[in-house]
Amino acid sequence: MPANYVKTVRQLLYYQYAKIISESAHWGKTNYGMITTKYKQLLSGEIHWSSSVREWLKEKEKPDECIYCGEKTDLTTEHILPRCCGGEDIPENVIRVCKHCNSSKGGKRLYEWSGYKNKDRIDRIAEGKYLKYLYSLHEKQGTLDMTPPELCNWCNMQGSCEKNHSVEKLTVFCLEGCFHKN
Repeated sequence: MPANYVKTVRQLLYYQYAKIISESAHWGKTNYGMITTKYKQLLSGEIHWSSSVREWLKEKEKPDECIYCGEKTDLTTEHILPRCCGGEDIPENVIRVCKHCNSSKGGKRLYEWSGYKNKDRIDRIAEGKYLKYLYSLHEKQGTLDMTPPELCNWCNMQGSCEKNHSVEKLTVFCLEGCFHKN
């Protein structure tokens, strides 16, 4: 669960991205001092998340490898936010994965698929692209500054929240629960 000072969707997106920065700097996703520092810098605008070009370059480092499991055969294009949940067919929302992972994920959203316990084990490229993409979607629908319980009215993942924490506290499911399956 994020720190108590993380109250809005915007803040949670930055907090999750700060964890990626911490991991990329070899501090890990549980070094809360580093995460807090990077979170505050992102929130204040002192630093920015990486550009789409950087993500593209990082993907090119593993061109023939599943971003989720490392498999090197039967690669397909996968929508991180599935099209059935409103995910667009654009470069910011696709990655290369093996057929097994693509089938396993199916129409699930990224955190929904990984599960709450594995939320910090998602590859940085996939999660970084996903967070930036979700930011743009929340911005378009005006939910960036929503907090629970208002956000819970938009979300269709309350069951997942109830299993992992008390309802009305932000989790990664809050980031994607507003994007419903058709």
